[in-house]
Amino acid sequence: MVKAADMLIARRADTRARADFATWKMMAKLNGASALPAEAQNFLASYRKLLGEMPENEATEATILLLYKAYYAEMGGIGTPPDVQPRRAEPVADNVTAFRRPQPVRPKAQAMLGANSNRPPLPVALIFACLVVVYVGIRFFWR
Repeated sequence: MVKAADMLIARRADTRARADFATWKMMAKLNGASALPAEAQNFLASYRKLLGEMPENEATEATILLLYKAYYAEMGGIGTPPDVQPRRAEPVADNVTAFRRPQPVRPKAQAMLGANSNRPPLPVALIFACLVVVYVGIRFFWR
């Protein structure tokens, strides 16, 4: 029987193994494998050896399994590591909605909003002239 703590360690070890292997594989593709630690270089060498014997996806899974077992023991897992089934990628539901134009505003709704199209807007010059008259009137009565 697998304890919950061991299963937690197993999941962490599996996640770490998958992430590390992907990183190491990318570093190898970018000619940076010499910068990797010796342990990583050993796993990559075993991966290359497995590539000669089996297809790429099987070699990848076999190498990840080796990494997983090593990480499980390193993280304090007891006994043989339990099988961790990788979560199946659920089909992604597209949550993007299509763009739709907003409904045109009805004339009755425009009147309610205060946009009265029957009356032309007040010219800016008239507003300015009224402000000048008010200013002069205040200055005149203030003295």
